[in-house]
Amino acid sequence: MSQTVQTTHKPEKRSISPLFWLPFGAGGMLFALFGPGLVLATGILGPTGMGLPSYHQALAFAHNPIGKLIVLAVIALAFWHGAERIYLTLKDMKVGALPDLKWGTYGVAAVVTLATVILLLVVGF
Repeated sequence: MSQTVQTTHKPEKRSISPLFWLPFGAGGMLFALFGPGLVLATGILGPTGMGLPSYHQALAFAHNPIGKLIVLAVIALAFWHGAERIYLTLKDMKVGALPDLKWGTYGVAAVVTLATVILLLVVGF
């Protein structure tokens, strides 16, 4: 005769961490690809006057819907990547309560993302 053993397992609480890891990973990859070019353009070529587009060319890029998506992706994903890095650093240093750290870091990234969307809509099409 075999005995049946019943165990009661509580289902594990689901986490929303993947929602924050996605923009973190995308921001890290995006900045790894385009970061050196941005540093070169804004840190070296811009101050020397060799290679940056004019104001009118940059404005035309920002008026284009695809240009808006590129600007939004670069700005927002970089902030989400930075927010995750800062959150994990502060969590490891035990700086404060976890909900406060999450609201502080991810909140700033959300506000910057929303501000970027609003400003890109104000620029117009």
